[in-house]
Amino acid sequence: MSRRTITFHYTLKDHRGRLVDTSRGGDPMPFTEGTGQIIEGLEESLRQMVAGERRTVVVPPERGYGLPDPSLVQKVPRARLPVAELRVGDQFQTGPDRHAPVVTVVALEGDDVTLDANHPLAGQELHFEVEVVAVRLASPEELQPPADPT
Repeated sequence: MSRRTITFHYTLKDHRGRLVDTSRGGDPMPFTEGTGQIIEGLEESLRQMVAGERRTVVVPPERGYGLPDPSLVQKVPRARLPVAELRVGDQFQTGPDRHAPVVTVVALEGDDVTLDANHPLAGQELHFEVEVVAVRLASPEELQPPADPT
């Protein structure tokens, strides 16, 4: 089966209707089917659409960023963190690699900081407004696995 590259615009809102992210006002987002570039629940819907089609897609947590994993919440000594000032809600990447996990500060208790490495949207139902801009066969380059950054 030939894989396709689908280019689309999206607006993402949480279950309360608050704006989380949008591609509107910028370039539409391309992805190649079956490569894991976007969440499963959204890809499944986009695969069924044609260029010019608009749709509302609701993705449950299990088909989005998953359910929160308690093992990804850890308490660490504040001295181990390379950040001088911290506030609950702050987010930072744990390493120089762009694929390094992003953690959220969820509690500050004396010399300890509780960090959550779950995706910020884990456990949330996601509401997308999508518009497919273009659909075409994927190029050989788009079908190659991403290069290992190491």
